[in-house]
Amino acid sequence: MSDIEIRDDREAGRLEALGSGGGEVVGHIQYFVLESPARALVPVHTIVEPAHEGQGIAGSLARELYTIAAREGITVAPLCPYVVKWAERHPDEAPAADPELLHAARAWLVANPEGF
Repeated sequence: MSDIEIRDDREAGRLEALGSGGGEVVGHIQYFVLESPARALVPVHTIVEPAHEGQGIAGSLARELYTIAAREGITVAPLCPYVVKWAERHPDEAPAADPELLHAARAWLVANPEGF
């Protein structure tokens, strides 16, 4: 994997992977913070720039999202297909979200589609 730095831009709802030598954003997870019925990070999209695909960047972003959630004592409720698959492959790092939380996350996204 290339040498990347991951930065959480909570205000923008983006977990960004920055490439070495210049800080260019080479990938990101777009997410929002769900407040009810419980606080959760909800990833919606994972995007890696084509020139950087196949370097493990998306997986590093997913892992870091779960690390952040664990540090904050909250859940990840993934709606992003990539993060859902990553979580299935890494159950030791990615605890399953409660179905009620996933339902609430989907409902929030339907009611607030702007930016996604």
